[in-house]
Amino acid sequence: MNAFIMINTERGKLWKVAEKTLGIKGVKICEAVTGQYDVIAYAEFLNIPELSEIIEEIQLIEGVLRTTTAIAMAPRLS
Repeated sequence: MNAFIMINTERGKLWKVAEKTLGIKGVKICEAVTGQYDVIAYAEFLNIPELSEIIEEIQLIEGVLRTTTAIAMAPRLS
């Protein structure tokens, strides 16, 4: 399973948040971005409890204000 985790940060903290997020087990890609969110991370995990652990670790990073998570849907079979 995989998900995109969008992160809002305190002003001036996006680079540090992105760097620390990338160090979390399961996070494969993490980028500072423009727009509604400051950082977007891509995570791979085996189950929802594992995703919850990733999100909790991100939320503990200094400078993180809030997260929004979008779990990717499995490809549609025809």
